[in-house]
Amino acid sequence: MYDYTIIGAGIVGLSVAYSILKKEPNAAVAVIDKEKEVASHQTGHNSGVIHSGIYYRPGSYKARFAREGSKSMIAFCEEHGVEYDQCGKVIVATNNEQLPALNKLYERGQENGLTVNWMERDALLEREPHVNGVAAVEVPAAGIVNYKEVSKKIASLIQEKGADLFLNEEVKAIVENKGVTIETNKRTLQTKLMINCAGLHSDRIAEMAGYHLDMQIVPFRGEYFELKDSAKHLVKDLIYPVPNPDFPFLGVHFTRMIDGSVEAGPNAVLGFKREGYTKLDISVKDLSQVLRSFGFWKLASANMKEGLNEMKRSFSKKAFIASLQELIPEITEDDVMAAPAGVRAQALRTNGELVDDFYIVAGAHSFHVCNAPSPAATGALQIGEEVYRQMSEKMVTS
Repeated sequence: MYDYTIIGAGIVGLSVAYSILKKEPNAAVAVIDKEKEVASHQTGHNSGVIHSGIYYRPGSYKARFAREGSKSMIAFCEEHGVEYDQCGKVIVATNNEQLPALNKLYERGQENGLTVNWMERDALLEREPHVNGVAAVEVPAAGIVNYKEVSKKIASLIQEKGADLFLNEEVKAIVENKGVTIETNKRTLQTKLMINCAGLHSDRIAEMAGYHLDMQIVPFRGEYFELKDSAKHLVKDLIYPVPNPDFPFLGVHFTRMIDGSVEAGPNAVLGFKREGYTKLDISVKDLSQVLRSFGFWKLASANMKEGLNEMKRSFSKKAFIASLQELIPEITEDDVMAAPAGVRAQALRTNGELVDDFYIVAGAHSFHVCNAPSPAATGALQIGEEVYRQMSEKMVTS
């Protein structure tokens, strides 16, 4: 009998276990994942940015957890010897028409309690000499890290504290009664509380436990290029565009990685498989579930123009490079090579609205983290604390 069992060994699930064991060092904790190693999906395929929280609605989980999470993530890395770099980033207006939106971001950063600096063109060019911009907002709190390495460290720490980590085990059935019985392909576990942190499959785990939510996970594949060694000098740190307020993604940008490489992207296209990292990855089950959804078609029609542009960039390197050249005109097709893609697990409601914030659902003996896209890696330690707080509150009142 376990006190707590977490499904999903990405950075969020591991952080929940870490938070539990900080508060209850004698708790019996298990973590289950169907992959052979931790952080195999969203955590292990993201760009490694430590986000600041500038984009998000003041008071939202995303704003608060990114702001607090950037601090706690850096503190964790310093304490446990994980390499990071708090290099900061610039959000760049490439023309005068983008200045009002950039100013709104500047004001939002202040509302969210961040240090933000307005930069005119000359100051921007000192920071990023090759960028095309009329002005920018500098966000010093942003940084870079390898979240897979963070996850491995958290996994090691929770195992030292007595947690059981069951990898290469897929959950086959869940029965929630007075506690929860979880059947995998290798064993049956009994637990007092179950926490669903299954990311790309979180809606299906919730349904397996008997919770039919007004949402489903839709996978969006983010495709990247990487700058060749000869072009790395064009990017010093992190360069982002002013996001389109009518589109739910940030737009293509440049990210210096902790290993010294520089990624360019991503675009955002519908994935034909929840774990589909290439154009040829297709799951009839996953794709048909999306295409049968009224909510998806409503979302698609509302974002038709931007969606078509994303598809064009997916199949045309020339179009992708043209987007990159808006920020750095010197970039050419010869300067980049294909890089691995990532998949974002985005919750979509049946009415076509994207779930905008982290979404945690409380069951009778379970908690379900059903929407944790970016900046979830940055805020993972905070999500773990919040899940534990909600669990403790529920146990007191029940």
